[in-house]
Amino acid sequence: MKHINNELQQYIEQEILPCYDHHDAAHRRDHADTVIRESIRLAHIYDLNVDMAYAIAAYHDTGLKEGREVHHTASKQILLSDENLKHWFTTEQIAIMADAVEDHRASSKEPPRTIYGKIVAEADRIIIPRTIIRRTIQYTLANYPSLGREEGYTRMVEHLDEKYNYGGYLKLWFPESANSQRLEELRQLIANKPQLRNLYNEIYNEEVAR
Repeated sequence: MKHINNELQQYIEQEILPCYDHHDAAHRRDHADTVIRESIRLAHIYDLNVDMAYAIAAYHDTGLKEGREVHHTASKQILLSDENLKHWFTTEQIAIMADAVEDHRASSKEPPRTIYGKIVAEADRIIIPRTIIRRTIQYTLANYPSLGREEGYTRMVEHLDEKYNYGGYLKLWFPESANSQRLEELRQLIANKPQLRNLYNEIYNEEVAR
């Protein structure tokens, strides 16, 4: 199994990943770590450059400080402007990585341009129903603090329908990912409104108590 370049890993852990500590609770270091692990796993399966997959995953949400609507393009610019990456990657590799970072956004109307973009997009999905509910609540509390419990629930249901339900904009790319099965589980939860509401109330209470 291929290993990440030690110097690259040290640089990213010291200089890049700390920026996630300042993001909303749904996009902090634990999220970056999860996307990194899955990206590396898929890169091994497809015999790709694991250093590239690692760096793409590490940079994919760095631009959130500029706002969610433009975070994918801001993340791309952060990667492109990092001269230190030239120690480990060629100009061509950096261009591929930058496009992959830009292409990871789930709401994009176009598919990722490369397999690296598809990998980070797939890894970023993290379709675990309970985690999806929690991250949605965390995002709402952080970005829409004026919404109360009921308004937050309405927003969550609208978000789940738009993104994850049948006909939603979410796209999956790899059969080796566990996302397909988990997406069906999430859709069953969305359809079971009493169960969905109970889970929302449970997690909402946990989050507001923090």
